[in-house]
Amino acid sequence: MKKGYFNKAFLLFELFRKHRISGNDFAKAESKSAYLDEKVDEFRLLISMGKDVFAGRYHMDRWNLSIIVATIAYIVSPLDAIPDIVPLMGWMDDVTIVAYAVSKLTDEIQKYKAFIQASLDSNQ
Repeated sequence: MKKGYFNKAFLLFELFRKHRISGNDFAKAESKSAYLDEKVDEFRLLISMGKDVFAGRYHMDRWNLSIIVATIAYIVSPLDAIPDIVPLMGWMDDVTIVAYAVSKLTDEIQKYKAFIQASLDSNQ
């Protein structure tokens, strides 16, 4: 049963990769991030990366950006492999999608963290 839900989640994730993200999506994502348990910090980092790309402060290739967009779109979308209103299980697919995105973006996340550190160092 769980495997079917997760397969559906990954299919939806692929669909959302072409989504055009808005400021409203970022705001919804931030409000929903609290439900992601141990993945909350990683998801908030993805949100920050997306915001910095769209603001022109940080640059990454389109593929990596599409992973971030798809992750945010999946989390904020009412379409879900397991509806969020289902107790406990409802956020499991979201946590899985965030974990998947982070695993695909390991190198980009390291570059982004170095970018943030360099920005902080140059402002001191």
